[in-house]
Amino acid sequence: MSILDGKKVIIIGDRDGIPAPAIEECLKGTGAEVVFSSTECFV
Repeated sequence: MSILDGKKVIIIGDRDGIPAPAIEECLKGTGAEVVFSSTECFV
């Protein structure tokens, strides 16, 4: 059981930092449901 088990998650990644797909991949085994995932450029 995880702290994120059954939770809905919004992921906002950074183009020059950690992109959203990498964060999403890390959350796969936690039981969290990713409802939105996007990589943005913060300039």
